[in-house]
Amino acid sequence: MSHASWNARRRHLLSQMQAQGGGVAIIPTAREVIRNNDNAFPFRHDSYFYYLSGFTEPEALIVLVADAHQQKSILFCREKNPEREIWDGFRYGPVAAQQAFGFDEAHAIDALDTRMPELLADAHRLFYCSGADAELDTRLHGWLASVRSKSRSGITAPDTTTDVRSLLDEMRLFKDDGEIALMQRAASISGVGHARAMRVARPGKFEYELEAELLHEFRRQGAQSPAYPAIVATGANACVLHYGANDACIKDGDLVLIDAGCEFDSYASDITRTFPANGKFSPAQKTLYELVLASQQAALECARPGSRYMDGHHAAVRVLTQGMLDTGLLDRHKVGTLDDAIASNAYRQFYMHGTGHWLGLDVHDVGNYRETEKSGTEKPYRCLQPGMVITIEPGIYVRPAEGVPEAYWHIGIRIEDDFLITADGHLNLSRDTPKTVAEIEAEMQHP
Repeated sequence: MSHASWNARRRHLLSQMQAQGGGVAIIPTAREVIRNNDNAFPFRHDSYFYYLSGFTEPEALIVLVADAHQQKSILFCREKNPEREIWDGFRYGPVAAQQAFGFDEAHAIDALDTRMPELLADAHRLFYCSGADAELDTRLHGWLASVRSKSRSGITAPDTTTDVRSLLDEMRLFKDDGEIALMQRAASISGVGHARAMRVARPGKFEYELEAELLHEFRRQGAQSPAYPAIVATGANACVLHYGANDACIKDGDLVLIDAGCEFDSYASDITRTFPANGKFSPAQKTLYELVLASQQAALECARPGSRYMDGHHAAVRVLTQGMLDTGLLDRHKVGTLDDAIASNAYRQFYMHGTGHWLGLDVHDVGNYRETEKSGTEKPYRCLQPGMVITIEPGIYVRPAEGVPEAYWHIGIRIEDDFLITADGHLNLSRDTPKTVAEIEAEMQHP
């Protein structure tokens, strides 16, 4: 994306700030975190910060100033330092960063304590996320104290604080063309990785070997990192929703559930596929797999403008619960009718999570799921609108239990795709990833 996109987002946020009487917004990037001794975790910038800047270096902070006279965007970042660049790599420095990313001003991060009291003086409102960065909170208290110390000169500090995320979350919920292109690329790369894992899977391999194939393909295709730790779960492990060990041996007759997606230029994908280790679904596996696939299709029919966010979940639950009754997973004599089984949450024995979430810079992306301006004790779920991106990920997880047909024991299935809501419906960003029984079995025959 060009700096014009980031500049437009900053201008939009500044206009919202001005509509609330103006003030100063402070948005820091993430901190570098030590892994052990003097070895740091791989640095990943803060998503809010990146959304407004496109800047990926550590030790940086955005300040936006909006008042009756001006709108101004300022970047604080590390100084250019040829000596450190020998060790750590390229740094923009304030001069080059201002030009490259379209800021009105840029200054050295070392000047922050000097400049911030000046910028906060006489600001009407502070737009800031307190509690997210304890060290920055402490510094902010010092800046505000410095401003308040000048009260006898008629200078005032902001008397109101607004969580800047409340404005940014709504902005981030709607993806522009540049973001959609990046998310499509992320989903396409992830799909190639899933197909690769299907092709190399066979009994006797270990879960981590399939994870390695995924990571290899992600990086080979240009993705910078996984969007989240991959789940590669075989047999009973697939019934653990957030399984992470990825160290079991894959056995003949097992299903393999892989929940994995890459991050491409900071945007996430999130895809889950389930396939037979030996390349052929058993009758019981096929029955439950096609049930989950049908439930995803039911949810997908609600993936359009005007549908409420939870409509898809309710549609998936209805299909899944009917299937549980038809297969004997749920005993009709105990749970009653379909409506009874849903009302009593009996289906949650085998399906205990929601059917999706927002997707974007974060794999579980930001944005309110419910309407924010309705009165009453419980706000309704918001309607889907063009530009939103959601996952749809129904599943079924059968643990051994009394009364549960043994043929279905240890079967865990989830199917997840990424969907852009469009003006006339939706677009499946992960559409090229093998998904039907026939597609999966055919893919697994390739060398």
